[in-house]
Amino acid sequence: MFRTSTHVARNVTRHLTGASLRGLASVVSQESDIVIVGGGPAGLALASALNSDRLLRDTLRVTLVEASDLDKVRNWTQGQDAFSNRVSSITNASQGFLSDIGAWAHVEDGRTCSIEEMQVWDGISDARITFSSHDGLPGAGPSSQMARLTENLNLQRALLRHLDSSSAIQVVEKVKVQSIEHEQREGGGWPLVHLSDGRTLRARLLVGADGFNSPVRAYAGIQSYGWAYDTTAIVATMNHHPRTLLQAPNTTAYQRFLPTGPIAFLPLSSTASSLVWSTKPHLAKALLASDPAILASMINSAFRLPEVSLRYLHTLIVESLEGGKPIDARQIAEEIAWRERSHGIDAHSAYSLSGDAVGVPPADADALPPLVTGIQSGTAASFPLRFNHADEYLGDGRGARTVLIGDAAHTIHPLAGQGLNLGLGDVEALFRCIHKTVLNGGDIGSRTALLPYARERYFENHKVMSACDKLHKLYASTAEPVVWARSVGLEVLDQLDSVKAAVMLNAGSYARQTNVSGAQLGANVIAEGLMGFGKSLSTARAVAEGAAGVVGVGVRGLLQNLGGPRQ
Repeated sequence: MFRTSTHVARNVTRHLTGASLRGLASVVSQESDIVIVGGGPAGLALASALNSDRLLRDTLRVTLVEASDLDKVRNWTQGQDAFSNRVSSITNASQGFLSDIGAWAHVEDGRTCSIEEMQVWDGISDARITFSSHDGLPGAGPSSQMARLTENLNLQRALLRHLDSSSAIQVVEKVKVQSIEHEQREGGGWPLVHLSDGRTLRARLLVGADGFNSPVRAYAGIQSYGWAYDTTAIVATMNHHPRTLLQAPNTTAYQRFLPTGPIAFLPLSSTASSLVWSTKPHLAKALLASDPAILASMINSAFRLPEVSLRYLHTLIVESLEGGKPIDARQIAEEIAWRERSHGIDAHSAYSLSGDAVGVPPADADALPPLVTGIQSGTAASFPLRFNHADEYLGDGRGARTVLIGDAAHTIHPLAGQGLNLGLGDVEALFRCIHKTVLNGGDIGSRTALLPYARERYFENHKVMSACDKLHKLYASTAEPVVWARSVGLEVLDQLDSVKAAVMLNAGSYARQTNVSGAQLGANVIAEGLMGFGKSLSTARAVAEGAAGVVGVGVRGLLQNLGGPRQ
């Protein structure tokens, strides 16, 4: 192990800024066992995990470098009824890991919301599947929640508070990585990280937690493959009326797959929820340029109106803005009301946008999210979506002693809410790998020590990423045979509770401590089968033509007639 090379550096406070170190930069050269570049959730979680273990805390010198001012995260506050627009669904497995390392105790629980159910349906056929925390695998028992929704800033602040409770981890903030080079030394050198304050960090192990445009990945010479989706995600915090006493609380996540992309409604509190709407870039631009009341109306419509009317409304908004005469909220409301009548939507149904929020709710009220009454000021924003996966997670040759985690290693479509969970899975696996190496007296930066991490995480991440990519492409199609095939698949899956429970297990909805013999293996097989479903679309037309005589019976009715009672 290595320590700071001068007595001066040993006495420098662990929260260092560029300004405070400028005078020491010319004399301080620092050697660290682990240098983590990036102070986002993945980098902070790894630092917290290393800080939580006494053996690693007493053995390793760990430095985290972040370019931004982390005090903005430490001091972040928000009103009780106001929420930031970037949220994450933390699975029970991820929450269990964060609890184990002591970080979850610092999360402000009142700003989190449990997800006990998830309803997903096809925007064209309305085929639907429901996942519930009360559906357990045999021997596993039900869980109180499938996941927990929290603002990203709430989690980052908790991780920083956990680090602040100890002086073992050195956090260097407001300092940029200027360059990284390979040390010229016989027998193979270490990475040298040159900082904007003039210092150079010599790292036994360099961890890239520095996002999609990772300087660490570039230094290691690791290539990546991927593509930009022709899709932009709109995020916002939505206000709505609370559920009535005759309804379940606001703990259900809703997602409707439209041809332009999925729209998700994620609960934050009894009167607020988070929006993640993946759609075409020109439509996202038009919606964000419109009156917030129009955006609220279009969100409500996106969960309720038939796709043909949504397509017309989208065109109306885009063309009105391009023509320099933007449509107003009253005109949109009138157009929506006319389309409701033309589709024969019952005014007393939950599918009507003119429904009353008080009184006895309609019978189908729980099938849809609450009606949005407004968008919280300043929360509507957008960002492009992409798929990207590094060719490998470990550097080699001149890029040796480097490892990638989180977005530096993989970027995923947000439709399944697994991006941050994959990163936390990386952190947990790398933490275990480092702990085992130190316990055995090995070199934590050697490729041999790091290979178990890469082997464990690469396939696991690729499996989830591929499944999400195939789902995105599958639901973008409007071809009748494809719509029929995917609808049948969704309705079949909804009839098989044990299969759904296994899928939930594979997605982390059960705590890591759950002891179900063979369940994880079964879940992996099921996940691979779901991925294979996307590959089989080329046969959809033949299947649809061969089964044309039974389509009119109705998928659910056919299943009930053929399969008897639910399994």
